[in-house]
Amino acid sequence: MPRFSSKRRVHHTAVQMFDLVADVERYPEFVPLCQSLRIRQRTSRGDGTEIIVADMTVSFKLVRESFTSRVTLDRPNLKIAVEYLKGPFSNLENRWTFEPKAETDCDVGFFLSYEFKSRMLAMLMGTMFDAAFQRFAAAFEKRADAVYGKAGAGPLGTR
Repeated sequence: MPRFSSKRRVHHTAVQMFDLVADVERYPEFVPLCQSLRIRQRTSRGDGTEIIVADMTVSFKLVRESFTSRVTLDRPNLKIAVEYLKGPFSNLENRWTFEPKAETDCDVGFFLSYEFKSRMLAMLMGTMFDAAFQRFAAAFEKRADAVYGKAGAGPLGTR
């Protein structure tokens, strides 16, 4: 099962980065492969967490697939967890963490593992998905610079 994990120091606050990743409706504007995203349900809990059920359509050349996931936005702990509900995968797991490191810096952790149900789809999309996921963290950092302004000389690096 393909897995991707990264941790990047960015020159934005943990709260800013959490808010950026939590704003799933904007993904089609900047996330690689994301053609569309539709919110099915949004539920706020009394403990500061919010649950979103969303449909995302990813597209590359002639291949277009949609899937549904449950996104748990855990604002008090600055964590986001994505659970796969239905679509072309047999498994999809995604987690984000946001750790404050200085007044204006944080470490953004990104983890993803996935497996397609269809061997043919895995062959068609697998390499392209791997390349896109390698660019995910950078896409969010670039988006943060556009939304919040570029603070400093750039990332301290991938760790």
